Amino acid sequence: MSYLKVEIFIPAENNDDLIAALNEAELLKDGNYDYCYSTMPVKGHFRPLDGANPFIGEVGEIEEVDELKVEFRIKAADRNLAEAIIFEKYPYETPIVNFIGLV
Repeated sequence: MSYLKVEIFIPAENNDDLIAALNEAELLKDGNYDYCYSTMPVKGHFRPLDGANPFIGEVGEIEEVDELKVEFRIKAADRNLAEAIIFEKYPYETPIVNFIGLV
């Protein structure tokens, strides 16, 4: 079976809703366990440019935000479902999501 590692960078306060939705879709299930994921605190940095509609911050201002790096493994066949849930629950205009193939 082919798997993907998913990495998401999300504001810490938005993590619980995302995780609950992913788990409800059984994307965080592994064998007889669910809610299988890990997090690491990180600092996100960005500057919204003209035309942006920032969730956090102001256009033209550099921002530093407490975020979480969320990691979990999914079946490659579940990528579209995972992506749809992430994009629905993600607060930023441009989701920061990495899908990395696992051997």
